[in-house]
Amino acid sequence: MRSRYLLSLFAGLFGALAIFCLTLFALNRTGNLPPPAFSNISCVDEKLSFLRDNPIQSPNLLIIGSSVAWRHVDGHVLTEALPGVRPMNGAFCGLFANQSTYVGHWLLDRQPSIRSVVMIADPQDFAGCWRVPTAVLNREHVDPYVYENASPWGHYMRYFSPKSLARNALTVKAQRAGEIEWDPLVFNRFGDGPLVTSNTRELLYGRPEPLDASCFAALGKMSARLAQEGRELMVVSTPLHPQWKEKYDPDGTFLADFDKQIMETLNATGGTYWNADKDWDTPVSSFVDAVHLRWSVVQGFTAALAEQMRDAAIAPVPSSTLETAKLP
Repeated sequence: MRSRYLLSLFAGLFGALAIFCLTLFALNRTGNLPPPAFSNISCVDEKLSFLRDNPIQSPNLLIIGSSVAWRHVDGHVLTEALPGVRPMNGAFCGLFANQSTYVGHWLLDRQPSIRSVVMIADPQDFAGCWRVPTAVLNREHVDPYVYENASPWGHYMRYFSPKSLARNALTVKAQRAGEIEWDPLVFNRFGDGPLVTSNTRELLYGRPEPLDASCFAALGKMSARLAQEGRELMVVSTPLHPQWKEKYDPDGTFLADFDKQIMETLNATGGTYWNADKDWDTPVSSFVDAVHLRWSVVQGFTAALAEQMRDAAIAPVPSSTLETAKLP
């Protein structure tokens, strides 16, 4: 009886493993296989898969932040406006400021060619850091997957989540093809995430939580590191929908406090601040919700960002310029 029980137990385990492997194989063959669930956030895991399959060689400019950084930069415009710049969009959707800087530290460690960092954020990125884990991914597991072309199959076992796998498998193929209007998982060669739509949805983002000191502390650590290493930092406050500001910050005190804390943080450790919400004019029709710009507007915003970077000497200097400067 004991031998029969153990045989049945192992047969069941190996049978379940075989079914799981066959499922992954079938999903992979049909283009419906999501990436390993390192973060269990589909857009984050898909971005890691993109970086693995499309390595960006020797970038010297790193973009970090949440979805507004991912979707509000067009690397093609940056390279045209700032010759010699090699941008890498290392922004991931849905991250708070402490998580964005965690990812930034990881990418800086892996990409020593980076000389400048631009963090694009909306104020809500700096509220609620206390309630999310800073380490949005495990670097020990992600490093070999992204940078060493290690086999992904073991990570499907390590991060096994049948509900997440089934849910993402139903949509990931269409998302990669850009067929899901509000949630495309499409990247250009710089890692930017175009949000191409002519439609508009509700403001979507409601009243913000109070600003969190730990979010600004995380920014301060990033700023201090970059200053110590002789690298440049610019923080950009993304444009916000006027109706959202009228509804949730009618007297402007919340945004004024956000500006104040950003500037105090950077003044203490180093860095440049551009408040694009105040300084860059764009019509209401530019927005698809409270914080996101449609892709047809992003080119103009990126051109304005490039101008700010040039004026603040944030843009990395082309190597040819450095070589010329060395000549007697």
